[in-house]
Amino acid sequence: QVQLVESGGGLVQPGESLRLSCAASGSIFRINAMGWYGQAPGKQRELVATITSGGTTTYADSVKGRFTISRDNAKNTVYLQMNSLKPEDTAVYYCKTLYLRGRYDTSVYAAWGQGTQVTVSS
Repeated sequence: QVQLVESGGGLVQPGESLRLSCAASGSIFRINAMGWYGQAPGKQRELVATITSGGTTTYADSVKGRFTISRDNAKNTVYLQMNSLKPEDTAVYYCKTLYLRGRYDTSVYAAWGQGTQVTVSS
């Protein structure tokens, strides 16, 4: 079993910054990728940013130039630095990981965190 623990959400004003963290633990042999997804009220969950074990990143167009995803492979932790926040960034942010359970198990498994609320409002 794998657990993802997120932290760092909160209420901020437009233009301010937040840093989200997500630490994975449990039956993990290797993490292939980690990412952040946002779900605004009444909307579907959408990709915000992802990062592979090799450091390749992808971003939603709406956050390019403002958000930065990074990871600490030794700690199985992913971060999302959110700068110049806008009201439209308000959402519950979920962490997701794709991982392997063992050396000889080639299946890739997915796990989600419980979500952390980010509210941007004046």
